[in-house]
Amino acid sequence: MEKRLDVIDLFLKILSVESVTPNDGGLLTYIENYLANFEATWINEGGVKNLFLTKKFKEGKHLCFAGHVDVVPAGDGWESNPFVPMIKDGYIYARGTQDMKSGVAAFVQAVRDMDDDFSGRLSLLLTSDEEGDGTYGTQIVLKHLKEIDLLPDYCIIAEPTCEKEMGDAIKIGRRGSINGYLTLKGKQGHAAYPEKAINPIHNIAPILAEIAGHNLDNGDENFAPSKLVITDIRSGIEVTNVTPNELKMMFNVRNSTNTTQESLRAFMEEKLNGLEYELELQQGSYPFVTNKSSFIVQELSQAIEEETGVKTKLSTAGGTSDGRHIAPYGIEVVEFGVINDRIHGLNERTSIKEVETLYNISVNMIKRF
Repeated sequence: MEKRLDVIDLFLKILSVESVTPNDGGLLTYIENYLANFEATWINEGGVKNLFLTKKFKEGKHLCFAGHVDVVPAGDGWESNPFVPMIKDGYIYARGTQDMKSGVAAFVQAVRDMDDDFSGRLSLLLTSDEEGDGTYGTQIVLKHLKEIDLLPDYCIIAEPTCEKEMGDAIKIGRRGSINGYLTLKGKQGHAAYPEKAINPIHNIAPILAEIAGHNLDNGDENFAPSKLVITDIRSGIEVTNVTPNELKMMFNVRNSTNTTQESLRAFMEEKLNGLEYELELQQGSYPFVTNKSSFIVQELSQAIEEETGVKTKLSTAGGTSDGRHIAPYGIEVVEFGVINDRIHGLNERTSIKEVETLYNISVNMIKRF
């Protein structure tokens, strides 16, 4: 029981640090000292701090826990100081409780409490820039690990994944993200003489019904359909008697492996055929999925059920995570953490019980290697 209490003490310490991205607030140094028997490598670039901690016990598989210590800004309207954790009715309130200082506390404490009977290599990959651009975060650490031939075989990211109860969902993959920027050309004119103008609003109107909310594929056993979501449309000069010269539209597609940037471009070109336009597509992240029957998925599912009695769901829903950087290296990656219902919101919280459970599951996973 004492060790389970230790994880809450560590959690409260981590929450008390104002580590708004990309500032780590000194947390990475604190964790380095907390795990002093691990070999530490710092990979800092572009104002971002990254820490890789590793220890080889025996010849065997390499398990890595990954996470971020940075959080988004708190915003106004909290009922308590977001960087002074408040305990109330079994919950802890502070920025980062769910996303994802709970996960960091759980796996750091689990690693610290383990004995030396581990059967391979154990590592932790920590960044201070997951909530920001991430340009100099996890991906540059992985590049370094590849160069020195130290990439892990398996990785667990402690992002908040559960939906209604602790243990009900893990992420075995994530959708990609494609951002679209459309500029539809027109010809400005007087509203009283529409025949002398080319109105881009009128031209886009019938097309919207064919693209807004359109499923670009049918999905599959791992992914929901890739839906085109329009996020912004603007045109005109805010007067009633002048038709606009152009229209700008932005959209996003959270794409499965069945939709690519190239197929999305072909779809838009077909719908915009005959119109003058410019279309820019940017792939923010690529979709990935870890095989459901893989060792890490099966073992984590069993560890969760042993601790909670819950049969976990294998999910690919939600936004992006650093898993998008890890999977392309051939690493089997999964995500598991506390309930996700207040991340990035006011009065973010998680329960003490969830954090203790996550700690126990992390210990269970370490013992399985």
